[in-house]
Amino acid sequence: MRPLLATALLASLLPLACADAPPADDASPPANAGTASATSTQDLPPAIIGQGGALEGTDLHYVDGDPLTTGYLAVPAGEGPFPALVIIHEWNGLQDRVRQLADDFAAEGYVTLAADLFQGRTGANPQENMALVREAQGNPEAMIANLDAAVAYLKARPDVTGRVGAMGWCFGGGVALSFGLDGVNHEATAIFYGRLVDDPEVLAAMDHEVYGTFAALDNGPSPESVAAFEAALRAAGIEHDLHIYDDVNHGFWLRVDGDPEVRTAPAADAWQRLKAYLDRTLR
Repeated sequence: MRPLLATALLASLLPLACADAPPADDASPPANAGTASATSTQDLPPAIIGQGGALEGTDLHYVDGDPLTTGYLAVPAGEGPFPALVIIHEWNGLQDRVRQLADDFAAEGYVTLAADLFQGRTGANPQENMALVREAQGNPEAMIANLDAAVAYLKARPDVTGRVGAMGWCFGGGVALSFGLDGVNHEATAIFYGRLVDDPEVLAAMDHEVYGTFAALDNGPSPESVAAFEAALRAAGIEHDLHIYDDVNHGFWLRVDGDPEVRTAPAADAWQRLKAYLDRTLR
């Protein structure tokens, strides 16, 4: 039943588009020695306010027999062991902002693998983005297997504690939810405005607390969809930390610099909630 569940859920993600997704960014700069540091109580990760620096991690081929799929690995300073994260890109593919955010999570003490669901490709406009999404959604089993491979790689590292979380934005948020229901065992699922599920019987497959950040001015998902998701989680007995932020729209958290006056305060609150969630689920 579980492979069929993955197929149904991933297929349901298809209509969702990331309205604020930017054009594909430039090629990644060379990796350099790590310089990022953990955020203080008031600070946001540099990547989401447009201040991400030169990339500090390395490209990684983590799917056996697939030389095209190219993730990005960021490792904290020190010997560890550390908890780990798989982060899942938006509908335009693995861009440098997500790589920079992987560096920021490494600075917070997480071995972080930014997954690649589009085999190294990125989109530069909505049409290209949706073509990549449709291609990926055409083989949902491969998407789950991709993320299974990411978790397996992380859990096999000697500097990882064995506890791994998955997180995504928009397209990636919906995929993270599906992966939490149908992928190999992992300990956390964080969703930023992704396609949701409102069937308690389906959500009962989740075996850990779920985090979610959403926007009141969003239609994908709408506040009504978030309310239905929360009701279904409650009916399924799944612990959760969900919040809808007023006055912001889709994509606000990953691109605070798009409207800093409006987005900074809710993004900071969502960041503190996220850090607390990762602490209690992965540490």
